[in-house]
Amino acid sequence: MRVIGILGGYGCLGLSFLIVFEIFARKLFNYSLQGVDEIGGYVVAITGTFGMALAAVERAHTRIDVLLLRLPRRMQTVLNLVSYVALGMGAAFMGYMGWRTLDESLTFGSVSSSPLQVPLWIPQSLWMAGLVVFGLSAVWTALRGVMALRHGLDAADRVLAPPTVAEEIEEARR
Repeated sequence: MRVIGILGGYGCLGLSFLIVFEIFARKLFNYSLQGVDEIGGYVVAITGTFGMALAAVERAHTRIDVLLLRLPRRMQTVLNLVSYVALGMGAAFMGYMGWRTLDESLTFGSVSSSPLQVPLWIPQSLWMAGLVVFGLSAVWTALRGVMALRHGLDAADRVLAPPTVAEEIEEARR
């Protein structure tokens, strides 16, 4: 899963270099690559879905825990489990809508309206793959949490709960 995160990082880094080149080329040479904004949209959509999958596995999704930490521990665990199930359901819904979009693009042979004329099934397929991986990773994490519950709340928290301050400090030291 980390490989996906690293590849996404390189994709965003490459996009950054492309944008910088585009800016300098426009300002200094009055030249445009045409389509950098379109490529940027594809990169952000694709890396975003795979990034959400990585965040689900690594307990990195943002949570507002002001209320959560004031609840009894058992309730915290239940809510953490429910949050992963809801995350999986949200990803499934996005995947369903993404499939409808991809199916329509395939049916009509849609291409982008930019000078690049990209067949839309290409970026949409990669985006759909990211949505599927996101949904599966959320469900997988929820299932791991259920299995960890057999060993107690501490084990379930290591799978489902947001990282503690101590865990974040330990991660930063690595």
